[in-house]
Amino acid sequence: MSSDERTARPAAPPADAVFPLGAHLIEGGARFAVASNSAEAVELCLLEPDAGGGPPAERRLELVERTFGVWHGVVTGVTAGQQYGYRVHGRYQPATGLRANPAKLLVDPYARRITGRLTDLDAALGYTGDPMYGPPSTVDSLGAVPVSVLTGAPGGPDPGPRPKVPWADTVLYELHVRGYTRAHPEVPPEQRGSYLGLAHPAVIEHLRSLGVTSVELLPVHTFVDEPGLVRRGQRNYWGYSSLGFLAPHAEYASVPGQEIAEFRTMVAALHAAGIEVILDVVYNHTCEGGPGGPTLSFRGLDSPGYYVHGDRGQLVDVTGCGNTMDPGSPIVARLVCDSLRYWAALGVDGFRFDLASVLGRPGGGAFDPNAGLLTMIAADPVLADRKLIAEPWDATGEGYRVGGFPVQWSEWNGRYRDTVRDFWRGASGVNDLAWRLTGSEDLYALSGRRPWASVNFVTAHDGFTLRDLVSYQRKHNEDNGERNRDGTEDNRSQNFGVEGETDQRQVRADRLRTARAMLTTLLLSTGAPMLTAGDERWRTQRGNNNAYNQDNELSWLDWSADPDAEALTRFTARLIELRNSEHAPGRARFFGPADVQWWHAEGRPMDDGDWHNPDARTLGMLASKDWLLVLHSGADPISYVLPDIALAPVLDSGQPDGSPADPHPLSPGQTITVPGRTALLLVSA
Repeated sequence: MSSDERTARPAAPPADAVFPLGAHLIEGGARFAVASNSAEAVELCLLEPDAGGGPPAERRLELVERTFGVWHGVVTGVTAGQQYGYRVHGRYQPATGLRANPAKLLVDPYARRITGRLTDLDAALGYTGDPMYGPPSTVDSLGAVPVSVLTGAPGGPDPGPRPKVPWADTVLYELHVRGYTRAHPEVPPEQRGSYLGLAHPAVIEHLRSLGVTSVELLPVHTFVDEPGLVRRGQRNYWGYSSLGFLAPHAEYASVPGQEIAEFRTMVAALHAAGIEVILDVVYNHTCEGGPGGPTLSFRGLDSPGYYVHGDRGQLVDVTGCGNTMDPGSPIVARLVCDSLRYWAALGVDGFRFDLASVLGRPGGGAFDPNAGLLTMIAADPVLADRKLIAEPWDATGEGYRVGGFPVQWSEWNGRYRDTVRDFWRGASGVNDLAWRLTGSEDLYALSGRRPWASVNFVTAHDGFTLRDLVSYQRKHNEDNGERNRDGTEDNRSQNFGVEGETDQRQVRADRLRTARAMLTTLLLSTGAPMLTAGDERWRTQRGNNNAYNQDNELSWLDWSADPDAEALTRFTARLIELRNSEHAPGRARFFGPADVQWWHAEGRPMDDGDWHNPDARTLGMLASKDWLLVLHSGADPISYVLPDIALAPVLDSGQPDGSPADPHPLSPGQTITVPGRTALLLVSA
């Protein structure tokens, strides 16, 4: 590099001051440390924003100290709010995975604040022409890419005592920070769609009245729009395109620059209401995508240190997102654990790991439940008492590991989702359903886990909403700009003879009836149930099952008055209340042989023929002899002979509010009529 680029050299700290990584204030200045094993020189770039909106002014300082693969130094005179980035000098050899390019300003992987957006994709590309064989780009990306910001102590209130909800009592609620309050009429306009919006008393009151114990937030790590979206003028809405693993997403702050303080305010408000905060975290890939993607941070710092590469330098992609972070790399393992501990220090109660199978595949190889990074997370003294939830698959067959994670982990149970959907659309018998109702013992008991290792769900952010699951036979993703080629084809949905919205009263009634039956199954099953925000308010995405780029009314929760939404919300709250009632079966352990009896509609225990009948559409689960859950997915009513004990109806999913038409006790052995597509709950009289 030329001498005029090196305007100053920061003083070097002692070797034992290399960690923690990132930028940290000290007396009289700040210490900077960034990891790169492949760099030959690293420059710290101090930036001063241009008042006229042009590219910022830049002062470069070479980091001359390198210890343990970390480039580090101290700069005097800098304070909180200082914008900065890095430029890396070294080999540019895509055939070996090396892509150092000092023309590209890089975000600090440990930045706790990141500001700015990717505004010029071409300027951010590290190559010219072919991404694997072309020469490096000489276009400077300064002014076109996000930058890091030096921070001091986090602002905002202390997050307060953690609720520490026992797993057996947990009811998860998956929501999007922006979409949940973007259209909420009681939230002040300036706070809608922000961390403070989620902390608003009206919002928290809805969560409390519903009965959920833990909100699971879609990604709040800083994320960047993918190249395809940038070119189409669209935005990433979901956030599964991470750039900064320690920086809260700035656009979720109501006041620019206050994202850390507002995040802490949100956590404190939820904790005060007894509600846990779970973060959906994405450590399997980054926003830099495949070889044709931009150079924003990791790729330019040390691509082989962060990503899995093949023999010819190509990126290995087991995520379906263009790149795969290497969990076997010490740089990645340190970053992931440091990131998790940082969020835990901000009060976070647990984490849901996107495409978590990747974390058990060092070097992109075979899945190993005892892989180093999975073990590090579960054994970490700070993280060990947080809720750890795996999405137990990736984009490959090797990565599908439902039931295969270590004992400390709970899992999104995709088998549960598919079985419940199939049963209520009349596509399967009852054999697998019995396993799912009782905590999926077949998947989790052998590894020594409890029933709550199964995170049960019927819908999630990815796929149809509950309303669309009973309204659309096929996906309708044209608005995404990908010619309806995106999103899964395996929806296991039904439309009751009409595709989409309709005014036909009977079709609408059948849809709501079936939706209530699925909610009943979900919330009264053993395991940890997860609701998708807005399902209780009968939210529709008009058949879009992959609304990842729809930051608009299609994705935002509609809070306007609606009779169906209000009734379904009351019904959902009633189910959670019943789940917590004195009659509810214990959820801390799997059922023993004497704890549950499967009751046939003919008034007898189920036999082998019943279990293997593919046309069976009715299942009765008698738990502890005082809790009878009857599920009937057939379209026509049936006669059902009760066990020889006194039971009283407490829930009828055929009714909008779930109240039985006649709650009086029934005679032992009495025959009742179960309407089509209905779930009934009866308890000891």
